[in-house]
Amino acid sequence: MKLVTVLLPEAYLEGLDELVRANMYPSRSSAIRSAVRDLLKKELWIKERP
Repeated sequence: MKLVTVLLPEAYLEGLDELVRANMYPSRSSAIRSAVRDLLKKELWIKERP
């Protein structure tokens, strides 16, 4: 994996931390990876299929 630095609003970080506290994700990084994967599926990968 590669390290990527991202600036996020405080409210986003609070939301990520809430997801981690609720044991929905093991870390902020995991939640962000999941969100990016879902975005790519929706916006890029699915549209490329005939």
